[in-house]
Formats: sequence, C-alpha cells, structure tokens
Amino acid sequence: MNFITGKHIPRRTFLRGAAGVAVGLPLLDAMIPAGGRWREVAAAVDKTRLVGIEMVHGAAGSNDWGATQHLWSPAQIGRTFDLSTSALSSLEPYRDYLTIVSNTDCQMAEAFQPKEIGGDHFRTSAVYLTQAHPRQTEGSDVYIGTSMDQLYAQRFGQDTPIPSMQLCIENVDQSGGCAYGYTCVYTDSISWASPTEPLPVIRDPRVAFDQLFGAGSTPEDRVARRRENRSILDWVAARAARLKTELGLEDRARLDRYMDNIRELERRIEMTEAQNRSGEARELPEAPAGVPDSFREHVEQMWDVQALAFQSDMTRVFSFKMGRDSSARVFPESGTDKPFHPASHHGGNPEAVSEFNLINRYHVSTLPYFLEKLKGIEEGDSNLLDKSMILYGSAMGDPNLHNHKRVPFIALGGANGRLEGGLHLKAPDGTPLANAMLTLLHALGLDDMDGFGNSTGEFALSMPTSMVEQASGS
Repeated sequence: MNFITGKHIPRRTFLRGAAGVAVGLPLLDAMIPAGGRWREVAAAVDKTRLVGIEMVHGAAGSNDWGATQHLWSPAQIGRTFDLSTSALSSLEPYRDYLTIVSNTDCQMAEAFQPKEIGGDHFRTSAVYLTQAHPRQTEGSDVYIGTSMDQLYAQRFGQDTPIPSMQLCIENVDQSGGCAYGYTCVYTDSISWASPTEPLPVIRDPRVAFDQLFGAGSTPEDRVARRRENRSILDWVAARAARLKTELGLEDRARLDRYMDNIRELERRIEMTEAQNRSGEARELPEAPAGVPDSFREHVEQMWDVQALAFQSDMTRVFSFKMGRDSSARVFPESGTDKPFHPASHHGGNPEAVSEFNLINRYHVSTLPYFLEKLKGIEEGDSNLLDKSMILYGSAMGDPNLHNHKRVPFIALGGANGRLEGGLHLKAPDGTPLANAMLTLLHALGLDDMDGFGNSTGEFALSMPTSMVEQASGS
C-alpha cells in the first residue's frame, strides 16, 4: 500500500453534491495515518460485515428421501465433502469460505398450541433470525424477539451512517391478517429491532440505491435530480477530481473502480425502469418500475447494493428476504416451470422432490455473483469476502410436512478470521439452530451473550480435534 506522508483523509469522508447527493468513499490508503500500518488501525475500521439471507420453503434435502440423496447437505462430514449431488454445488469454487451446519431444528417455528396448527408459513420467516416463537395475533400486539442482525447492528453498527438495511425480492406490501390468526408482518419481516419492532424492507433497487447514496434527501430533490437525467456521479464530479489530486496512484485507481461500479449499477437500474415504463407487458405487473421482472437480475442488483454499501462502510448489516412464503413464482431458469409453493408440496415422491431441488439449486446459484463481488474488493491487506459473514437458510425443513427439522443453513465468508470455512458439521439430533447462531454471534463480537432464542449452548463451528487427528493420520 502507498501512504500519503504527513496527512490523511478521515474514513468518514463524503463527496457531496447538489440535490442531496452524498457518495461515501471506499477505504483508501490515504485514510490511514502517515507511518501507520494496517494492523495497527484495523481495530478502529475493520468490522465484520453481516448479511442474513432467508429463502422460504425449506429444502428438498430436508425431506426423508431427499436427505438420503444428500440434496442439501453432503454425505461427508469434515473437509472432504462432495457437493455434486447437493443444491450447494454452485458454491464449489468457494468451498474454502463455506461452512455447512446440518441436522439442526427450529423448534420455535413449530405450533405450540392447537390454534397455531397450520400456521407454519405465516410465522416461520419471523423465526429465522430471532429463533423465538411469535405471539399469534392479527393485530398490532406483535411479539417475538430481537433478530441477530439487529443485535449486531445495535452493538457495532451505530457508527455507520445507516445502522442496517433490510431488502427483499417478493412483494411484502401487505397489512392486517394473513391466515391462521397471524398478522402479515410475521410473514414479511425477518429483522426485528426489538420483540415488538419489525423493520420495513426495501424491494425496489432504486430506493435502496438512493438511500445508500443520499441521492435526494427529499422527494423534491429526487424529482429534480431525475429531471436532469444525470448520473449521481455527475453531481460530485468536481469534488472527485479535486480529491484525486490528493491521492496516490493506487488510491486513484481504487476510487475509479468504485465509481465505475456505482455507475454500472445506476445504469442497470435505469435500464430496468425504462423497460418497465415502455408499455410492454410485464411478468410482475404489480411491481414498481425499478423492480426487474427477472429474478436473477433483481437479486444481482441487490447484491450490487450490498457490495457497494460494505465497500463504502455506509452500513455493515443487511438482511435479505429472497422469497415469501406461499409464493407461486415460477423460475424457468431452474429447469422446472412448476410454481414455487406447489413444487414444495412434493408429497414425498422422489421425482417431485428432485424437481423441487432444482429450484433450491437455482436459488443458491445466485450466491456466487455476490461472493465474487466481495472477493474482488480489496480492503487493507485482505478483501471483503474475508471480512464478511453471510448466512443463508430457512426456519422450515421439509415444506411438504410444514416441519422445522433438518433445516437448511450455511455460513459463507471468513468473518475476519472467525470462520474456518471448508467444513461440513453435522449436529446431533435435536440440536437447535439457535446454538449455531449463538456461536456466530460470539464470532461477531457479542461474547457476553449467554443465550439466543431457544439455544441450549454453543455449537462449535470448527473441526473437532478427533476429526483433525483422523484426517492427518489418513
């Protein structure tokens, strides 16, 4: 790294322009005090980024037959696992960043009393990151638990401009009761700031983009800026040019790459809006103009938002709800045209289970795009994938039975050295997923937490000594 001698730029530096535009900067060498070394200042600026991703409807591999075929978790425990039959096969290039936790349960999503029977779809999402049991209500007296993303944001996200962001793919603009006595907020929300405070989610990439870059602090500012038909970067071009005169060669190149990525995402959003306002028939006629009809394009734009947010340290915490329970969406690229929810009710038929697994595979296949983005963003002496903890899973197991056994769950990234990666760990029968989440919270720095949800203790996310000795002796 090249350092500027004698002065440095504050980490929380913005390029500000008219119409409320404020572009945060990536970490530059010039932000490290002269003579300082990265390791000496890392504690002040080097916090783990957290993403909690939920995909509804469990997994084909949580079915009894699907488990024997290893449709989710591989057959081998430890490091020599084979992903070829698994819905996780697209993650093979990132196996060194992959931690698979299999055979855990989400008991808190089960029905606790007779009147709750049948309501699994309408309480499960709220359980995923809280590992708490929701109070059955169709009113405003909701109660569940604080979600792990918010526990982290409350402790380590308050020094960022945006403590956390919540994104989604499916329509969640519903209110009132859903079914079986549950308010829709339990179905729509996976992030809870407190047991009674569900956090709203953003579906439109344009809205997320504008929030991230302060692209218009008021509706009037946003209208004025778009009327000009200019990139947000045009509003800060002069300031960016002045800043470059203070930077070294590597920093200038780093800043150029960052600005290029902002402009590319902005261009993709603009193309989506133009297409959706063209008058042509849409696959998602109810969706805002900024929402792509293509599932993959929509997800990738949301990945881009998260990568840029992490790079600029605008926020360190995201939750991302990639589906909505009972969704009938079709994913043609998956290899099946069967709607999502009907496909999940496979009746235990091996052929139908395998067809549902195609959808699981497709959903997981969107992750490498994000992983590659993070791995390609250098920060200090590492990259953002090394510094991130990305959780992907569901609080439902076998969707055909609406049970919450053998739920799918993985962690990705290095979490600043707190996740080993390249590991499949199988829990003893009856182990709560909350145990693994408690361990992950400790890895995030919340070491003083004695419990989380219905946890009964920690679940070690490293290879047991006995397995290490066995592997080294083989």
